[in-house]
Amino acid sequence: MSVDFYPSFGILVVDDEPAWLRSMRIALARLAEITNVLTCHDSREVMTMLSLHEVGIVLLDLTMPHRSGEELLAEINEKYPEIIVIIVSGMNQIETAVKCMKQGAFDYLVKTSEEDRMVTVIQHAIRMVEMQRENREIRSHLLSDSLQNPDAFEGMVTINPAMRAIFRYAEAVAKSTQPILVTGESGVGKGLIATALHRLSGCKGEMVSVNVGGLDDTMFTDTLFGHVRGAYTGADQARSGMIEKAAGGTLFLDEIGDLTNASQVKLLRLLQEGDYFPLGSDQPKKLKARIIASTHHDLTEKQAQGAIRKDLYYRLQTHHIHLPPLRERKDDIPILLESFLEEAARSLGRMRPRAPIEASRLLEAYDFPGNIREFRSMVFDAVVQSGTELNLDHFRRIIRKNAPLAAASTRDIFESVDALPTINQAITFLVSAAMKRARGNQSVACRILGISQPALSRRLKNMQAGKTSDEQ
Repeated sequence: MSVDFYPSFGILVVDDEPAWLRSMRIALARLAEITNVLTCHDSREVMTMLSLHEVGIVLLDLTMPHRSGEELLAEINEKYPEIIVIIVSGMNQIETAVKCMKQGAFDYLVKTSEEDRMVTVIQHAIRMVEMQRENREIRSHLLSDSLQNPDAFEGMVTINPAMRAIFRYAEAVAKSTQPILVTGESGVGKGLIATALHRLSGCKGEMVSVNVGGLDDTMFTDTLFGHVRGAYTGADQARSGMIEKAAGGTLFLDEIGDLTNASQVKLLRLLQEGDYFPLGSDQPKKLKARIIASTHHDLTEKQAQGAIRKDLYYRLQTHHIHLPPLRERKDDIPILLESFLEEAARSLGRMRPRAPIEASRLLEAYDFPGNIREFRSMVFDAVVQSGTELNLDHFRRIIRKNAPLAAASTRDIFESVDALPTINQAITFLVSAAMKRARGNQSVACRILGISQPALSRRLKNMQAGKTSDEQ
C-alpha cells in the first residue's frame, strides 16, 4: 500500500546530533503532519543527497564538523537557487543571523526556540516553495498553445480562444494547495470547471459539493465542520462534516458570495490556518481537502459594499478563474448546438434532427441570460418538438419573449424576400464563417456546417477558383 507524504518535496534536516534529528522528525510529524523529511548527520553528504532527492527546503545547522553551515549555504545557493535554506544554531547571535540572511538564508532559528515557532517558519517556507513551483507551472502552461489533459474538460465544448486560455490556466493551477475561486454568471459552467480542476488535481479522494449560499451560520458550521455529541438539542451522536468527507479530495463551495459575516470568519480561518472546529468542540481538526469556491456575484463590488470581508476577498484571489457569459463567446454557438443536439438525441432515444442553415444566425442574435444552461435546455425542448429537421419555432418564441428586438431583426434577415442572398452567396458566406469559427480546422467546420469532408473540400476549391458549387 502506498503512503502519501507531505509536502510533495523533501525537507532535508542537517545536524551532527542524531538525537536532535530524531526529535525534529517527530515534532514535524506531530505538530504539522509534515512527513516527507530526510535527515543527514554528516555535512560532507549534503550535496550528494541534494543531487539524489527532490528537496525543496534545507534546515541547516550552523556549526558542524567537516563543513560549516555557512559554507554549505553558499554552495546550495549557487547550485540549487530554488531551494529554501533555514539556518539552525544553538546560539542566538544577531551578527551571524544577519550575515546568513544576507547570504540568502530564508530564516535563522535558535535550537532552544519553541517547537511551535520552528514549525511555523517551516510551514511558511513550504508555502513559499509551493507558490514558486505553481508560478513556474502557470508560466509553462500559459506559454503553451495545447492542453496536456483535454479529457479533463469533458462536457465543456468550445473553440473560443478565451476559453482555451482559461483551460490552460486551469491546468496550471489545478494541483495548487491554495484555494481556487471560480466566478461567472449563472449557467456558465462553474460546476463543470470545478469538476475539471478536481480531475486535474490528481487528488485520490472524491469531490464533495456544497451550496453554502442559503445556510445561516449554525447550518454552515454543522454542514461543513460537523458536530460532536451533545452540541445542541437533538445531537445524540457525533457527525462528520463535508470537509471530512472530502478528505484527500476537493471541497467545492458554491455561492460563497452569500455567506453571513460569521461564516466568512470561519471560512477565512479554514483557508489561513488549515484547521476548523466541529460544532460544540474546542479541539481543532486539520483540513485535508483542497478548496474550490464559486459565486455568480461580483466579489469586488460586494467587498466595496462591505458585504464581503476584505481579508477573505484577498485570500480568495490567489487563483481566480472567471468564465465569460455565452454572449461573449458566440463563436461557440454552432459547435454547442451540434453537441447539444447529439446529447439530446441520445438522451431521448431518437434520431438527431438536422439543424437548418439559419439556426446559428437566429441563436447568435440572442444574448442567453441563462447562458450555457439555458441554451442546452432550449435545444432539448426543441428536439422533443422536432422531426427530422430541428424546429426553430421553439427558439423564436423564447427569443421573441425575452429579446423582441433581436428576434425581430433576425426574423427580418431570414423571412424578408428582399434580404435573401443567392444560393452561391449563402454558401460562400456560410463556408467562410464556419472556417473562421473553426480557426481553419476543416473537421470542426464540417461539423458546424453539417456536411462531409469531401463536400467541404470541393466548396473551398470552387471558392478559390472564383465559383461556388451547388452540389452536396
